Amino acid sequence: MGAWSHEPFGNDTALDWAAELATVKNLAVIEAAFDAVNEDGEDYLDASAGEEAVAAAQALAGLMSPAILANACPESVQDWARQMAEQPNPALKRKARQALQRVLSESSELRELWEETDDFAAWQDSLRGLQAVIGT
Repeated sequence: MGAWSHEPFGNDTALDWAAELATVKNLAVIEAAFDAVNEDGEDYLDASAGEEAVAAAQALAGLMSPAILANACPESVQDWARQMAEQPNPALKRKARQALQRVLSESSELRELWEETDDFAAWQDSLRGLQAVIGT
């Protein structure tokens, strides 16, 4: 796992995903990250899909909260959010919450990798915090 932090953008996969996000002017890349996790059903969830979904949730939360955007998102995501006129609808928020729950589940490789570290509780708290920000 190319990670240096439990934060959503604290890994190589998330930063690569952020570069892709910066190339669009809509929410399609965010929705695609959630769909990749949610459409996986009950199968074992690959860590990279989980990392992208977590990054997408952080970008979504940043779009909803200027404080999160400024303090927890890379510059490329901040630039993207500043250019966005589209706001997340309830269906996208629901997909985000579902994807985060799937990443936190027992059948998630990302969860298994974090369980092997001293930062597992901080990682879980970070994802639960995102769930709270995204809300209902």
